[in-house]
Amino acid sequence: MGAYRCQNHYRRRSYACVLFKATLRDTLLRAAEAKLYEVYWSETILDEVSRNLVSTGRTSAEQAERLLAAMRQFFSEATVTGFEYLIPSMTNDEKDRHVLAAAVKAEADAIVTSNIKDFPDRALAPFRIKRLSPDQFLVYLFNENPEAMTRIVAQQATQLRRPPIAVKEILDVLAADAPQFVALVRPRLNPSEQ
Repeated sequence: MGAYRCQNHYRRRSYACVLFKATLRDTLLRAAEAKLYEVYWSETILDEVSRNLVSTGRTSAEQAERLLAAMRQFFSEATVTGFEYLIPSMTNDEKDRHVLAAAVKAEADAIVTSNIKDFPDRALAPFRIKRLSPDQFLVYLFNENPEAMTRIVAQQATQLRRPPIAVKEILDVLAADAPQFVALVRPRLNPSEQ
């Protein structure tokens, strides 16, 4: 799946709920765009993201569809299909079995999720898939390539224009889901950006 193999343990990722929050989603997708890992999802996961974005009032149905269309287009190899037959054999939380089944089908190394309890080790171990929180995953990416991850966060701020957002604001928002990652990035930025 990735340009890298060998010692890099978590190159193939499947996503669950981490696509919901805009800033976290943007950081993760920018890292995938930079080829720091390969991202996988299913249409079921994307439908869930869309439904939750709309039901919470974060976006309109049209905005959610534009977002997902852009994600599908930009990451055209990310969508996993043909995993449905695996769902009944998954032993994790019933509502998230489709996520694990898609990860198994994609031969993912890890599932990045905030719903840790829905993916117990005993359910993942037979497939050699790890469960990582967004913070664990971003710390891993930072440790593998601190310059790239620092640059990704800085560029994220400079490229957001409606409304403009400072790097400090990006980090403040990310700190809710990835406090250790933010603690690693802050010292690498200019003092005015921290």
